[in-house]
Amino acid sequence: MPEHVSILQLTGVVGLALVTATWVILLRTRRRARAAAVVRHSGPVLQALPHQRQAPPHRESVELTPAERDAFAGLMRRLDER
Repeated sequence: MPEHVSILQLTGVVGLALVTATWVILLRTRRRARAAAVVRHSGPVLQALPHQRQAPPHRESVELTPAERDAFAGLMRRLDER
């Protein structure tokens, strides 16, 4: 035992090492148990979600007036210049 280390410090370090080792062992066993439970319960997945559509939703469109079309074309030209 080094001279400059007190008994209390040495006991604290050993205690922290033991607590850390115990914590790691508990985490690993819980992960393994959880992974085994997932394998056992591999039945139908996510039954609460509604069925997905096979086709996409219809596209919405709005007819623009000639003035709106001209304004949009002008905006596109301004953005093209950048």
